[in-house]
Amino acid sequence: MKYSRLGNSGLIVSQLGFGAMTFGSGNIRSIYKVGQELADELVGRSLERGVTYFNTADGYADGQSEEMLGRALGKHRKDVVVATKVGMRTGEALVRSGLSRQHILRSADESLRRLDTDYIDVYLAHRPDPYTPLEETVDAFDHLVKQGKVRYVGFSNWPAWMAAKAVGIQHARGAEPFRAAEVYYSLVGRDLEHEIAPFAKDAGIGLTIWSPLAGGFLTGRYTRQDPSGAGGRLTEFDFLPFDRERGYDLVDRLKSMAASKNTQPAQLALAWLMHQPQVASVLIGASRAEQLDSNLAAADIAFSAEELAELDKLTAPIPVYPNWFNQKVIDRAAIDALKQGD
Repeated sequence: MKYSRLGNSGLIVSQLGFGAMTFGSGNIRSIYKVGQELADELVGRSLERGVTYFNTADGYADGQSEEMLGRALGKHRKDVVVATKVGMRTGEALVRSGLSRQHILRSADESLRRLDTDYIDVYLAHRPDPYTPLEETVDAFDHLVKQGKVRYVGFSNWPAWMAAKAVGIQHARGAEPFRAAEVYYSLVGRDLEHEIAPFAKDAGIGLTIWSPLAGGFLTGRYTRQDPSGAGGRLTEFDFLPFDRERGYDLVDRLKSMAASKNTQPAQLALAWLMHQPQVASVLIGASRAEQLDSNLAAADIAFSAEELAELDKLTAPIPVYPNWFNQKVIDRAAIDALKQGD
């Protein structure tokens, strides 16, 4: 296993992290399908392979995921980093959702109870809340850190402008700054490279990645001949938007590249993310032991410079405004002059 610092913090995390979204039972059967016995086995295997970063959320399977992860970690809790999230609806009452002070503080206590721990290593805002001032959310997170209930704070699925505004508020108030962002990133979903990744780099925020295999698409299971993947998860939970035709071309190339390396397309897709400089940890989930073992093998994959360049070119995101404009009007004379002074 390889390890990284989480942003500019001193917290060290494994570059492959374990995502416990599959733990529990619920109405999305393609996701919530791991019972406690299997959860214990998956967490145990992860620990044996050097995984130290474990991720969940209070909204996963109505809190079951947190409870099961806490039980599975057991005596190892103090030796690992546990991240959980707040913000999704967790009850019928209007106050059981969002990022208000009331909901954050109550939810943190409930997550602590379910995880059977007295502190949360990384506490993340799961989504934006358009009805709560950012100042209120920032103050609530800072309060939890000062209480000792939370060590580090961050966000998930926020636009860059909102996260940047929150960081400005944190600096102005002397509040605990964001050190982590849990974001979607994959070879077929590189949108964050436009705004979120440059902002995170500037702010010293480490990226942890959800759905690195694009909901299973990058395993190679889904093809032009069988778009359903023989009844795979995407037939029930097709959540991620991306160009399927371009995706099929990518999967074809991953299959040929994997064959030359005696590995699997999924392992290459995970390893590519591990080679991205701002990625602190790539979250892998599993519902079978052999699936977990296969994903963990991505830690041993190496790429040549030519292979990385090919994958980058094959999956480059479409430029968006004003990025494409600014690239066209770069001052080449200044760049050349500054290079001469190096």
